[in-house]
Amino acid sequence: MKILANDGISDAGKKSLEQAGYQVITDKVSQDALANYLQTHSIDMLLVRSATTARKELIDACPSLKLIGRGGVGMDNIDVSYAREKGLTVINTPASSSQSVAELVMGQMFSVSRFLHDSYKNMGSGDFNSLKKAYGKGVELRGKTLVIVGFGRIGQALASYALGAGMKVIGVNKDPGVVGIDLAIGEHKLTVDVQCTDNLNEVLPHADYLSLHVPKQPNGDAVIGANEFTRMKKGIRIVNAARGGVIDENALLEALENGTVSFAGLDVYNNEPNPDPRLLNHPKIACTPHIGAATNEAQDRIGEELASLIIAQYGKF
Repeated sequence: MKILANDGISDAGKKSLEQAGYQVITDKVSQDALANYLQTHSIDMLLVRSATTARKELIDACPSLKLIGRGGVGMDNIDVSYAREKGLTVINTPASSSQSVAELVMGQMFSVSRFLHDSYKNMGSGDFNSLKKAYGKGVELRGKTLVIVGFGRIGQALASYALGAGMKVIGVNKDPGVVGIDLAIGEHKLTVDVQCTDNLNEVLPHADYLSLHVPKQPNGDAVIGANEFTRMKKGIRIVNAARGGVIDENALLEALENGTVSFAGLDVYNNEPNPDPRLLNHPKIACTPHIGAATNEAQDRIGEELASLIIAQYGKF
């Protein structure tokens, strides 16, 4: 069977598949040329990350496809229900990148708390004393309240780091209740209970930090928009490493201007790969180029998990 890993696959995942008798192609095919490529090369399986989409039109144009695999959590770039109705297997790797995304969010929270993103850019000025004064009013994470919207694998991984940093954590999830978060401190292990609610508006006024870990909404509405910003504590810091569109970007810019939001960290954007320049150039926004899952460890886990799922479904040759 031929597999096109259009957005790449780790060497470990590729090796596992090839040892099982699969032909793995890592050509990068543009979205416009993808349907023709899949047909002319008789591709059986398409593996994607976030850059490539697999919509109804592509599925209809490529009857030889047996499987679409998403390396990562969200599958909003795939018409999953339609693909399954047409008899295709659709898989993803929800657990593989949780750790990496959670660590990036922690990095963003440290960055927007101590001006790391902006101070670095200005060190070249040489005006050390002025810079010390300008960036000398940071805040600590310890003792602050972090509201995590979406308390699945990534949200819980983030909670373990935040609790370890001394933060209070509140989860927002469709299923309210208590979730036990396992912490490992050296050789010692303990479980800390985190209360989850399904009422976002109820907890927004208590948040010093807010992190989003939910998919883009089916109707396209933002989870955090102008109405939600009016409910927030003045000076909140926000991180979005979920999906572009989960935060209304115009409303965020307004909230930064009026002081509701003091700083934001963004890894995802509405118009990727060409985000709004106002976000990229804003001194109170720390930007990264959608790299939440982009660690060597996560890529290896993603590739290996995709390989194991495929081999379990279709066997070896």
